[in-house]
Amino acid sequence: MRRRALLGGFAATAMGSVAGCTTALLNDEPDGVVLEPQEDQLADSEDLAYPAYGQPLPEFELRAPLSDETIDSASLDRTAVVTAVFTSCPAECGILLRRLVGVQRRVAESGLTDSTVFLPITFDPERDDERALRENAESLGVDLEAGNWHYLRPSSPDRAKDVVEDRLGIGFERTTESDRLEGYDFNHAVVTLLANPDGIVERAYRGERVDRERVVDDIAAVAEAFSTDQGD
Repeated sequence: MRRRALLGGFAATAMGSVAGCTTALLNDEPDGVVLEPQEDQLADSEDLAYPAYGQPLPEFELRAPLSDETIDSASLDRTAVVTAVFTSCPAECGILLRRLVGVQRRVAESGLTDSTVFLPITFDPERDDERALRENAESLGVDLEAGNWHYLRPSSPDRAKDVVEDRLGIGFERTTESDRLEGYDFNHAVVTLLANPDGIVERAYRGERVDRERVVDDIAAVAEAFSTDQGD
């Protein structure tokens, strides 16, 4: 679990939105992927803190308060968009979630709603209760009725650390003093994972300003490949 440690996760991902990163050289295409290697990946997948191209999405089981469901990552049969946020975030998380809402809308326009699931995981379960998550959804324009967007809430801060930091490798650190938020804030990395229906990561998008069209195109390519496989 060394590469899932906070230091590695934070160092490798906290600067995800900085431009000019070196493109990694991915020598071998792994099994189970649909897309071509990710050209803007910082390093080989095994050298990153978070799961990246060709690696399995780590297993987790978390409750989705707004739908009163329990989501098991090992049982997903759709293309999954997985990220980690906290709804009180005054900057990055709001930008990212708004862009993912845009992806959700474009996915619907493409007829891929049933093939895609959005799973934003909060690492602030103390404040992100059901009410806070619902208010966040309403403020962003999330289509909860579509049935493909589930806020996931760990049962405790320790559980959040286990899933978000230790398993997904998305580093976060609670700060006890904040000029922006009452009580506490977080320093955190911003990474969004795209995993295919077999649970293999196809993309790890860094930073909050994800390219909506790029994500939709990636989802469509994965969905088409798996639809073709099922047809065969």
